[in-house]
Amino acid sequence: MSTTTAITGTRIFDGHDWHDQSALVIENGVVSAILPVDQLAGTEQQDLLDGGLLVPGFIDLQVNGGGGALLNDVPTLDGIRTICNAHAQFGTCALLPTLITDTPAITDKAINAGIAAYAANVPGFLGLHLEGPHLSVARKGAHDPDLIRPVEQADIDRFARASAALPNLLLTFAAETVPSDQIKTIVGNGAIVSIGHSEARRDQVNAAVDAGARMATHLFNAMSQMGNREPGLVGAVLSNGALYAGLIADGIHVDADSIGIALRAKRGPGRIFLVTDAMSLTGVADKSFTLNGRLITRTDGALRLADGTLAGADLTMIDAITFMHRTIGLSFEEALRMATLYPAQAIRIEQRFGHLQPGAIANFVHLSEDHAVRSTWIDGKTVFTAPS
Repeated sequence: MSTTTAITGTRIFDGHDWHDQSALVIENGVVSAILPVDQLAGTEQQDLLDGGLLVPGFIDLQVNGGGGALLNDVPTLDGIRTICNAHAQFGTCALLPTLITDTPAITDKAINAGIAAYAANVPGFLGLHLEGPHLSVARKGAHDPDLIRPVEQADIDRFARASAALPNLLLTFAAETVPSDQIKTIVGNGAIVSIGHSEARRDQVNAAVDAGARMATHLFNAMSQMGNREPGLVGAVLSNGALYAGLIADGIHVDADSIGIALRAKRGPGRIFLVTDAMSLTGVADKSFTLNGRLITRTDGALRLADGTLAGADLTMIDAITFMHRTIGLSFEEALRMATLYPAQAIRIEQRFGHLQPGAIANFVHLSEDHAVRSTWIDGKTVFTAPS
């Protein structure tokens, strides 16, 4: 049975333009039109009486946990559901639960949980991101060096199975430790490869891009920096237009001036987009958790190991957007695109995600005028409403 609803009472940002005195028309969970309210005769209307802004749902391609659950600790359907629900309250409508470097057994459990989440149509589940274990020990960050290892045939087979069974599979590799022929095979089997936790030189990065790598994981963090004679991974990201790159915009992982320089320097069409790199503490008040048996503490807006190493981020997507707008000085519209359209383009789902033009999945966020999340909608249905 076909159902059509018109959402009214707010300004609407479709990802490109604002619409006033208009309605977002949804048919069976898909945007069918944005129409002037005087053209809605006969259409059921839902008026968001307190006004505000209606914007595309946020997309987060790097989410390690939330709601007290860390995917490494709870690689289950319920764990994924908990993570998705936790981030919905901050406007994230589509995300990739992310498994940090772990054992093959835990990796298989996470993949099976992702397949189950896809079959169960868990709201917000977009696929999986496996961040490691095929990384550089020199750029390990908070990853357990004892679990970092080369890619083997069993891994290639594992990725092929996951790519065939999941809507999206993102893999973070170090370009200098995973040969280009392996990247080409893995991409050919359907995965998206991102370069990260890497000490790679520019020529190694470009070779990985030629083999099919498309992204870089958390720009500036856990990667070779740009020097005067060797651009490293940072320089390669900025100069190679084929690469998209995630960015943790909390003012802790990357200095605000460095973010501004990177935005001005980045060649397209690849763009910089926002990720949270969130851990299990998102949406809960706990002060610590463990990762691979190591204590991580929440202090002053950061998550750190005992030695001070950053271990993910204490960040939500709406806070990252606000930081880019108010601290970096981007227009609110461009900050929104960094959390919606650009991550969708990075994994090639922009036909149906990242905007509110006709044909898009009806994922959207109702914000107050001061950009607080009032409600979150996935597939045209409300999944979160802020307390009055």
